[in-house]
Amino acid sequence: MNAKVYKLPKKKECPSCAFEVGENETHCTICNYEFPQKKNYDWRVVTAIILIVVLSYFLTGSF
Repeated sequence: MNAKVYKLPKKKECPSCAFEVGENETHCTICNYEFPQKKNYDWRVVTAIILIVVLSYFLTGSF
């Protein structure tokens, strides 16, 4: 018995008009609400910046 499993597309609700749009949409098709974009920071860049700040603090003798 091979049952096919269908996944429903993920949706999100527009906070302005409550219309459901696709998860990857950037604008609502009804009211043209612009969804805020998620910022995707690279953890290596953030770690490098913190490391540079800490090292410069100790190397300058400011502690």
